[in-house]
Amino acid sequence: QVQLVESGGGLVQPGGSLRLSCAASGVTFSRYSMAWFRQAPGKEREFVGVIRSSGGSTYYADSVKGRFTISRDNAKNMVYLQMNILKPEDTAVYYCAAGTPILSAVAVSSMYHHWGLGTQVTVSS
Repeated sequence: QVQLVESGGGLVQPGGSLRLSCAASGVTFSRYSMAWFRQAPGKEREFVGVIRSSGGSTYYADSVKGRFTISRDNAKNMVYLQMNILKPEDTAVYYCAAGTPILSAVAVSSMYHHWGLGTQVTVSS
């Protein structure tokens, strides 16, 4: 049984940092690309970034490029999202997802087979 569990969310002031973690079990972790998506109230779920299974290449949404960094530890079945210079518009529920998308579809949520339940990130003063 595949399980993804996010942690690390919380309340942070604008300009602050948070690191989200996602623990995976029940999957051959190294074979999956691991992505982060987010969903703000009243908005559709949107792609944040992904780290590929092969080679560990990373790709990010323009809105977070230069501020967010994704990394993975295949030995621990963990993926991380380091978020810096946080803005109020980053407020959302953040989801971890595992899948095998082709490169041109890494931002498409339907390409991911497994999802966590999400962790809330609130950026507010």
